[in-house]
Amino acid sequence: MHTTAATPVTALWDRVFGTQPDPDQWLVIAMAVVALAAVVPHSVWRVTRNAVTIAHEGGHGLVALLTGRKLDGIRLHSDTSGLTVSRGKPTGIGMILTAAAGYTAPPLLGLGGAWLLAADHITLLLWLATALLIALLVMIRNAYGALTVIVTGGAFLLISWLAEPEVQAGFAYVVVWFLLLGGVRPAFELQGKRRHGGAPDSDADQLSRLTHVPAGLWLFFFHAVSLCSLLGGGRWLLGL
Repeated sequence: MHTTAATPVTALWDRVFGTQPDPDQWLVIAMAVVALAAVVPHSVWRVTRNAVTIAHEGGHGLVALLTGRKLDGIRLHSDTSGLTVSRGKPTGIGMILTAAAGYTAPPLLGLGGAWLLAADHITLLLWLATALLIALLVMIRNAYGALTVIVTGGAFLLISWLAEPEVQAGFAYVVVWFLLLGGVRPAFELQGKRRHGGAPDSDADQLSRLTHVPAGLWLFFFHAVSLCSLLGGGRWLLGL
């Protein structure tokens, strides 16, 4: 009986789209604790929030393109703020979806990542994340933003190519936990700023002007998406 040797293309396909063994439950829980430690302390969050900003602005940019708007560029700043500039009709569903995509992108990406990990697609998650970061890099228009995306994408690329399966699993789980947990905090921060008269041109306020729906209800929407994503994604990650 003859067997056919796997070609490089077949081997790569199997590596990316194949499944990997579930990590031990202790690793999943440990990565949740690590992610929580990257979100809760303010001094740490000032640095790690850059990753949430990447997802936030990337969400604006992706939805702008999907709704037919022209994406002029994305800037990421050292204070963890960001700016996505797109051109098109200043009102309508495309603009509304684009404005709503920022605060919802990190938790929804986390939810999607949790679904992939629950299906044992660890390598596929790492490669998809790398591809999204490369696509985002093309649209970055400032040096700090480019550096942030390159460093983040480089970490994904190196770990997906060179790390042992256990390290890949740990990295994938901590990233997804971080998106789920880190996706909750920005909406609360925005709520606090608005309570003290800050952030007058926030995404919630822009959506309020576009839809004539109070900004507070849009804040509630951001909270609902992030908390539901955390609940659902956490159940998937823990195998509940």
